[in-house]
Amino acid sequence: MSHFCPSILPEDPTPKDHQSCQECGLYTHRSRMVWGEGNPSASIMVVLDNPGAREDREENPFLCGTRQTLQLAANEVNLKADELYITYVLKRKPTRAYEKEKTRHICIRHLQDQLAEKKPDIILCLGNVAVQSFFKKPEAEVKTLRGSWHEIQGFKAAVAYHPLAVRRRPNLWPSFIEDWKLVADRFHRLEK
Repeated sequence: MSHFCPSILPEDPTPKDHQSCQECGLYTHRSRMVWGEGNPSASIMVVLDNPGAREDREENPFLCGTRQTLQLAANEVNLKADELYITYVLKRKPTRAYEKEKTRHICIRHLQDQLAEKKPDIILCLGNVAVQSFFKKPEAEVKTLRGSWHEIQGFKAAVAYHPLAVRRRPNLWPSFIEDWKLVADRFHRLEK
């Protein structure tokens, strides 16, 4: 029996022309910009709300619960880390209160740039914030959209609960895996 161990995925460097972005105001939170991680050429783009904690107080890298749960689910449905590219609506981790709607409206442009450049075959939005931002529907909810495919902005998209929601409520794990399986099945058909 093999034992899967999640790992820290390589970071996709932030493009030079975006590194000093101050439009949304999150730069004042003193968190660094994280453009994405994993394989930038992957067919599957996973969209989360924002990057989680990546370093401890001594700036040693560590694997947060979100990334652990995400990788465990991918492994469970036979997806490899290099088949995924993980990115965010917000490119900086908020550390205090901020103007959510305004900030998301500004930051979604970075995600749009990534979509135009990378042209993924499949998008998986994790959590309500990612779904609402990508679908451009503030009332959208994972619980009503999960389990099926959606055509959004010319992309095939699926949705699933946020990994932290799954960690807090383990009863969501079967649904989480179902949605990852939906993505894996489509991906494996594309690869044939």
